[in-house]
Amino acid sequence: MGRFDKYMLQQLLMLFGFFSLVLALVFWVNKAVSLLDWLMGDGQSASTFVQLTLLSLPTILVNLLPIAAFAATVYVTNRLASESELVVVQAAGYSPYRLARSVLIFGAIVGVMIAVLAHMLVPLSQRELDLRRAEITSDVTARLLTEGSFVHPVKGVTFYVRNITAAGELEDVYISNTRTEGERQGFIARKALIVKDDTGPMLLLFDGMSQVFDLEDNRLSVTRFDSFAYSLAGLLNTNPNQRRTMRSTDSVDLLSAGPALLTELNASRLEVLAEVAQRTNKAVQGLVICLVGFGALLIGGFSRFGLWRQILLAILLLVIVKSLDNGFGGAIDDDPRLWPLRYLASILAVFMALALMWKAAHPRLRPRKADAGRDTRGEAR
Repeated sequence: MGRFDKYMLQQLLMLFGFFSLVLALVFWVNKAVSLLDWLMGDGQSASTFVQLTLLSLPTILVNLLPIAAFAATVYVTNRLASESELVVVQAAGYSPYRLARSVLIFGAIVGVMIAVLAHMLVPLSQRELDLRRAEITSDVTARLLTEGSFVHPVKGVTFYVRNITAAGELEDVYISNTRTEGERQGFIARKALIVKDDTGPMLLLFDGMSQVFDLEDNRLSVTRFDSFAYSLAGLLNTNPNQRRTMRSTDSVDLLSAGPALLTELNASRLEVLAEVAQRTNKAVQGLVICLVGFGALLIGGFSRFGLWRQILLAILLLVIVKSLDNGFGGAIDDDPRLWPLRYLASILAVFMALALMWKAAHPRLRPRKADAGRDTRGEAR
């Protein structure tokens, strides 16, 4: 690499880190708000919130790193052009293809980072995230034991406990269940205990009564009891057996998946190939959209008014590439046999970049008529 290549690559990496940090914070805050609302509703601690938000970072990064790389490329190229540095190196004999060497190396670095995230770190974090979500879902204590508050663990169910003693006894417990069609159930007890059973968590109610209201007959049935066992397994919809998904399985396991793993994933071989192609295409796009952004700004040359038109062109081309990629992705979801189309938008982006660099290398395809007329008048004189 030449000295100018190292200088430009350094600028690209520095701006890439800045844009990645800013975008990651924006997306992380947006994700954290929804997680915080869900966790507070289930009575979870702050440490659980931090763990889940950290586990969601790889998924956020794999989607925003290509955009950060594109923004860094456009920003650095615009600054080098506005400060006439590109004009100097072009006057020294650097062609557009030669100038793209540092952008190509930068895009390759970004592509490798995205590939590691997409093929390894994102499935690993998704697997841990699924396990943590399953633990939270099955955590009866955290979801129900909130003193003095009406808790709604699932739709149609309301749980209330007035006080929890130091020994773990629940005082003044109320349960309302309206999930059964045609009737409403209510349970009231002075004391209760949560115990574990082979079938799941059980709620032992003492000194209370149950009420069943028939909506069709408008009849209320009341039963008083000294002790009553109420199963919480159906109440909380606990599902301890979490099946693996393609999102939580790394690409090596997907490509070498046997019939047993495909059955567990509930996926076919074509669906597996489509998933791996999607992950690979994310890394490829991290490279090609950098070249598209660089080529779009390079055709502007030097201008005292800036390269805002070329910047808008670069953004427009990015939108076109992303729109085509999303469109092909929808077609692949409907028919996994079309998985090779996943790379079509990236291939089109490569041709866009080459066409833009060729245009930058040939700024004048034909002589200007005004210059030709001026020369003719000069010879006549």
